[in-house]
Amino acid sequence: MTPGTRAALAAALACSLAATPALARKKKAPEAEPPVAGTLIDNVDGLTPDGKGGIEHFTGFLITPDGHIGQVYHSGDKRPQRVDYKLDGQGRVVVPGMIDAHGHVMPTGFAKMTLDLSATRSLDEALSRIAAWTAAHPDAPWILGTGWNQMLWGLGRMPTAAELDAVTGGKPAWLTRVDGHAGWANSAALEAAGITAATPDPAGGEILRVTGGRKPAGVFIDAATALVGDKVPKPRPEDRDTALGEAQLAFLAQGVTAIADMGTSIEDWQAFRRAADLGHLRIRIVAYAAGIDNMRLIGGPGPTPWLYQDRLKMNGLKLFLDGALGSRGAWLKQPYADDAKTTGLPQMNRTQLGNLMSRAAIDNFQVAVHAIGDKANATVLDAIDELSETYKGDRRWRIEHAQIVDPADIARFGEHGVIASMQPQHEASDRLMAEARLGPDRLAGAYAWKSLAAAGATLAFGSDTPVEPALPFEGIAVAITRQGDDGQPFLGWQPQEILSREAAINAYTTGAAYAMFAEDKLGRIAKGYDADFLFVDADPMLATPEQIRKTKVLETWIGGQRAWAAQDENAKEEKPSEAP
Repeated sequence: MTPGTRAALAAALACSLAATPALARKKKAPEAEPPVAGTLIDNVDGLTPDGKGGIEHFTGFLITPDGHIGQVYHSGDKRPQRVDYKLDGQGRVVVPGMIDAHGHVMPTGFAKMTLDLSATRSLDEALSRIAAWTAAHPDAPWILGTGWNQMLWGLGRMPTAAELDAVTGGKPAWLTRVDGHAGWANSAALEAAGITAATPDPAGGEILRVTGGRKPAGVFIDAATALVGDKVPKPRPEDRDTALGEAQLAFLAQGVTAIADMGTSIEDWQAFRRAADLGHLRIRIVAYAAGIDNMRLIGGPGPTPWLYQDRLKMNGLKLFLDGALGSRGAWLKQPYADDAKTTGLPQMNRTQLGNLMSRAAIDNFQVAVHAIGDKANATVLDAIDELSETYKGDRRWRIEHAQIVDPADIARFGEHGVIASMQPQHEASDRLMAEARLGPDRLAGAYAWKSLAAAGATLAFGSDTPVEPALPFEGIAVAITRQGDDGQPFLGWQPQEILSREAAINAYTTGAAYAMFAEDKLGRIAKGYDADFLFVDADPMLATPEQIRKTKVLETWIGGQRAWAAQDENAKEEKPSEAP
């Protein structure tokens, strides 16, 4: 082949290659979708507050490795194909973890370790249980318990030391009323505390006396409870650790993933820290110190940051302004309808309250004030009016309970964005007692959830555990019906205050989170939030109130980790005991 021929062939071949269609060339393999770190929980019937007062529905979500929500998926949204872990929700209902805006963590645990009288329906039944507990605990130095309620006993009076003496065998006994604002002592406890006819009533408290004399009858109200309570042997650190474990188990089983602990002592705080140091603090606790001294010991110069991966934080101060309706310690503007001799037992005056609130606010501690009676609520609102002139910014003043509010004062809750930290279960338990204490003409501002919200208050719902058990779904059922578990009263008690389902759910989630300055991390299943959620057996937006009340928590997840599961607890109960 001549050189000219070779050149011609080379040119022809070059033209042929240049003309080859692109489709005929070798195809490059598509790149695989990069893996996504985390856990995909898919195929769920999910609902969550949308951050605007409504409810958003979703079908899946991604949990990041650090325990936050990485993405929320709706029907039709593309999911990642490759993830570290994937869980098929099997169409189960998922809701955010419930937040208890007002509870008492350590007392809840101790109530499970001591005598529980909350189920008793007569004095005789209570005495029988006390006798049985006494016989079963011969080594206990004191007989301790809680939960009694003379209103449920139909007693028409308080119990007496003499009645308690008959079943306690001479051992000191101290039993706290269900609301925590009264205590019942026997003669041995009175002797141990040095209480005699000459002992005066302390400020803000009352020693009930035997009719016609000064001899103590056995029941102590509000500030007077310290006269005996301070003599009770103090729990050991290991007792506190056990109580915290008992409380956490109770909360997890009911879907409570976070709680505002109202009245935290330095000993309580240290128990929380010990548990967290060992990795045993599973729920989230936001503490409100019991008084100025504990506030300074725990927080020092100000509130703490979030500790232990958002498990523990100290926000502020808890103060008591009055007592409770059941023991006639709530501070009313007018005398009690069933006892015209008293308007209640204020724990301090307006000036003292303002001074304590100011002391906390100056160091940016959030202030939460227990106020049940209408006079107490008005007094706190007066203090907030005055302090708001000095302490600007986002203070989120909290009124705990706000059970009886003069209708004329309801609008004042909205003036400074006051948080109404309330407990729906109290309305169902207390309505008959409230009618007796107040009379029919003073009920318009009783447990006035809807009116307070309409005035601009943020509703934050809780249980006041152990006064009421921490049952958020029962609370939601009460909030949307104003009825007890017996379905009474027909159409609800003061039905004008019934809440929508959306409002009730928000009060146990976003409202409670806002009340503890945690609205950016808790209360929703949304991108960036802590992955706290529940699998439950009923959709609270569709179920009947009775079904909501009986909702069963199937699994409780906190920080993207399963913290409790009903199937695990059932397996423990069904496991046969080993032979000795």
